[in-house]
Amino acid sequence: MRRVAPATVASAHGGAHQGHDGDAHASPTAPHGCACPCRRGKATGHHGNAGGNASRSPEPKAPALPRICIWDSAGDGEVLEASVSVAWPDEVATPCANLEPPPPQRRRPGKTISKGHRNYHLMLNLQLGIRHAVGKSAAKPMRELSRADFDPREKFWTRFPPAGSKTTPPHSSSEFRWKDYCPMVFRHMRKLFAVDPADYMLAICGDDALRELPSPGKSGSFFYLTQDERFMIKTVKKSEVKLLIRMLPSYHKHVKRYKNSLITRFYGVHSVKPYGGQKVRFIIMGNLFCSEHRIHRRYDLKGSSYGRKSDRFEEETGDATTLKDLDLNFVFRMQRSWYKELHEQLRRDCAFLESEGIMDYSLLVGVHFCDDIVPASKMALSTFTSSPELSVNMVSACQGSVSMPEPCPSAKDLDKMADHRKPLARLGAHLPARAERTSTSDVDPFLSGGGGFSSGRSKSRGEAYDVILYFGIIDILRDYDISKRLEHAYKSLQTDPSSISAVDPRLYSQRFRDFMGRIFIKEC
Repeated sequence: MRRVAPATVASAHGGAHQGHDGDAHASPTAPHGCACPCRRGKATGHHGNAGGNASRSPEPKAPALPRICIWDSAGDGEVLEASVSVAWPDEVATPCANLEPPPPQRRRPGKTISKGHRNYHLMLNLQLGIRHAVGKSAAKPMRELSRADFDPREKFWTRFPPAGSKTTPPHSSSEFRWKDYCPMVFRHMRKLFAVDPADYMLAICGDDALRELPSPGKSGSFFYLTQDERFMIKTVKKSEVKLLIRMLPSYHKHVKRYKNSLITRFYGVHSVKPYGGQKVRFIIMGNLFCSEHRIHRRYDLKGSSYGRKSDRFEEETGDATTLKDLDLNFVFRMQRSWYKELHEQLRRDCAFLESEGIMDYSLLVGVHFCDDIVPASKMALSTFTSSPELSVNMVSACQGSVSMPEPCPSAKDLDKMADHRKPLARLGAHLPARAERTSTSDVDPFLSGGGGFSSGRSKSRGEAYDVILYFGIIDILRDYDISKRLEHAYKSLQTDPSSISAVDPRLYSQRFRDFMGRIFIKEC
């Protein structure tokens, strides 16, 4: 880098200017000119006439250098201080040329609910109700739960007139009624799941609007996501609310006992009844895919095969597409400790759901490919780590650099590193694994002929990818009622009864765990 000698400048006021090479003819008031005789080499000009030409050096002209001229004036034409400096290389014409463009922002899922949206007023009512409910419960001291707190009749109505009342603020929406179900129980639940009341209220009721997501299933429910993507709101049927309230005591006991339960985390159950309109019931739950990582593939897995294929072609599949059992062409290898913990927790959760008569639930799986398409030969060393940045560094360090004196880490060393970094991952979130591509028939729980379960292990094609997994059990508010029994009887006339989603809870639980045993496998 060349040094540029100081140059005297004159101006009517202090300031800074990026100069250019050659004569300075611009007046001090010109928006693009330089008031000083900026040039390379020794400064020979004087500040007498700002518009005069600067004398040239007899030396041959060097390549142009960008300069920054800084000057100040006492107001009477006398220059107090002036200097010129260069802060970037010769070959760069402007300082901006050496800066990398900012990385593209991640596309956020859903559509923001703004004024004019069909559910805009429903969102306003929901936010008003949540703010009121959380604020009201926070004003009361925390106490131990009693049997009465779980009573289905433990619900509270609040009227929200547009003009406001003694307990509710004025609002721009029409009058509505708000119902809060078992508020003390869900207050304990939020504390159990380490959800701060202020963060909870700010995420749902803050200045940022909610975003509406497309419904991935056939239920017709609406899904709303908070701007921080931590919480999801789902509209539900009356039967689903009744089922959740009925199983609330055992659900609370289960998630309190097993902190790593994969079952959906519920934070509240509410309803909104606009004046002269229909009642809308909804639940608030955690978002499984709240992560800084992009989710490249989503799978809704039940362990059944009848009708369990997406209607989209592979080339039409995007990040937001939810794929099904017969679309899955990967198995996921994980560290032995994670494998053991996963299947043990699946056993506990399925036993709980079976005891409550629940079926038709799914394991929702999100897959983040760390390096998009990574050859299998580069995967062996990064599978055990919890950090993708660490994985990339280790792979680059072990690709045969002759100047590196230290050998590559052994598998034992990697296990120690994994144990050290384990707090970065937990069961169901940010879990490192290796995705190995298989044919669809290898992971199909039924043989191509349709009769019974496949007992063989999935065979890898040799393609492997370093991935981070996010998963949890969803859609647990469906029991084996008369409608599901009729569905089973009707579909049994068309296909193998054991391939249908609607089956007895005991059979559903066993089939579900068997299928997951073929999808999530341990390292050899």
